Amino acid sequence: MQKRLEMITNGWVELALTALMAFGLAACGPSPGEPQIDMEKILSRPKTYVGSNQCKVCHLEHYDSWRNTLHSRTLQNVTQNLDALIAELDPEVIRANLMKQKDKLKVPVDQVYIPKVSEVKYVIGMQWVQGFLIEKNGLLYVAPVHYHVEEDNWTTYHEENWDKRPWRDYCGGCHAMGVDLENNSFVEPSVGCEACHGPGSRHVALPETAIFNKRMTIVNPSHLPAGIRTQICGSCHGRGESKKHDGVYWPAGYQPGRALARFYKMTSYVGGDIKHFYANEFAKGHRQQYNDWKLSVHAREGVTCTSCHYVHQLGVAPTQFQTKGSGSLQCLMCHRVINKNMSHSIHSFAGCVGCHMPRIATSAESGDLHSHVFVTLLPRDTLSNGKVPNSCQKCHKHKDTDPATLQEVFDGLTKKSLLKVHRTH
Repeated sequence: MQKRLEMITNGWVELALTALMAFGLAACGPSPGEPQIDMEKILSRPKTYVGSNQCKVCHLEHYDSWRNTLHSRTLQNVTQNLDALIAELDPEVIRANLMKQKDKLKVPVDQVYIPKVSEVKYVIGMQWVQGFLIEKNGLLYVAPVHYHVEEDNWTTYHEENWDKRPWRDYCGGCHAMGVDLENNSFVEPSVGCEACHGPGSRHVALPETAIFNKRMTIVNPSHLPAGIRTQICGSCHGRGESKKHDGVYWPAGYQPGRALARFYKMTSYVGGDIKHFYANEFAKGHRQQYNDWKLSVHAREGVTCTSCHYVHQLGVAPTQFQTKGSGSLQCLMCHRVINKNMSHSIHSFAGCVGCHMPRIATSAESGDLHSHVFVTLLPRDTLSNGKVPNSCQKCHKHKDTDPATLQEVFDGLTKKSLLKVHRTH
């Protein structure tokens, strides 16, 4: 009896589902009087950028979550929003700051160009560092002074040749979206939705009823293989030069889902880029996390950018670095500390990040960025090459300690740990 009831019930469920599917498919068709959409015509048009404001019409929650990230504020129009400036461009204050650094400057302090507020068209950044874009002969240039938020300090930026480095060629494609080198223009002053999802003109043009065609016209990075997905991040968080345009230092022509290597050549120490890389190929500069990551075990094992970071999520972000956990808690989501031996026996206070992601790269100030190779650099690395830093001396307690002494201490901890292991087996 019970079995018969189940069969009857299942039959009714199947019938109901069939009816719902039929109703849904009928609803997907055009309503009476609704204008016919020429799918072939829409899909035959070139893909173009439409801007994030178009995306928010249907994806408002995701748009709002993106607005909470720094991607949405990589470039801000000062002519439309003067509050985008986070510091006063006071020449007296700025030059007083620069006087403290005069021995490092490539031009005399009184010759460093300081823009007026009326000259600033856009600002770059707002949370840690802010740069200023000014227009000269129809091109935008990064002014040779930067403001550093945490230190409330001013430093120079290519003060000797800033007006020979068009922002469009050196930085544009990673600060704005839809940069057109030929027409000297861009669609949106931010790292907008289409920077990761690809040009959205076809997606926007198709009606909601064209469910399957509409899905095929946009890139969802979460549906891409891990390696291809990570290349989207690497297109801006990787140091290199364009393969398609000489003198351009971002992957012009690249779009999400394409193979980055077709458009971009990563630079390296071995390849001659000694300015941005240490001799061990670890990053010295900013926007090189992808270069670092490619050296890591994480890369080989399929742990990608989005394993630790989110691009946008609903609600308030848990950390300012857009990580899923705070500090070492992020690491401990995958890594368990089983044996507190070697350095782990004395460095419980430093956590994982202090040693395995030392601050050896520079964006605004020396050592303000974490390495993303996820390897502890030992004092022996510095002893082998004095220009290569180590994790131990990046700690304030050991910064002035001789590397040889630090390595001797580490070796002692290693021997002690190994002896302890042998005694317990």
